[in-house]
Amino acid sequence: MNDNESYCNYVATLKTDNLHKIYHDRKYGFAVNNDNELFGRLLLEINQAGLSWITILKKEYNLKKAYANFDVGVVSKFNDEDILRLLNDKGIIRNKLKIKAIINNAQVIVEMQKKYGSFKNWLDSNHPMKKNDWINLFKSTFKFTGGQITNEFLMSTGYLKGAHEKSCPIYKKLNNY
Repeated sequence: MNDNESYCNYVATLKTDNLHKIYHDRKYGFAVNNDNELFGRLLLEINQAGLSWITILKKEYNLKKAYANFDVGVVSKFNDEDILRLLNDKGIIRNKLKIKAIINNAQVIVEMQKKYGSFKNWLDSNHPMKKNDWINLFKSTFKFTGGQITNEFLMSTGYLKGAHEKSCPIYKKLNNY
């Protein structure tokens, strides 16, 4: 994909079994109601930093397996032994800063669940918000969540607009046109 091409236009040229197309057509921009799925999406975005999205899509299964099916409660209890296991897992992104941030963020989400009932409720309690306000909130709440990671997480889960162009069939599906 070149820099001038939109994700929607790029994906329109791909075969139906392409990982980008599957993600675009079934997940990107769709609301997520389950805390573990939300956590998993955040985990994927954190892992993507500095890498291509296709790398993450190819490793998604291994990441899900390595991080307890994205079970936020289990990951929040990961310890030094788990960190070492993850650092030695060739099927995932083995970056110690990202691994520690993911565990920390799971712990933060568990606290949100206690206070708000769920991570989703916390997100909903802050919605709608402008992108820069979301970025500031995420930077002050989580680790390893800069502007791009926060933006992509929120667009991919439907909290920020812009995941799809108006001419995209998925845009029409998401907006009930």
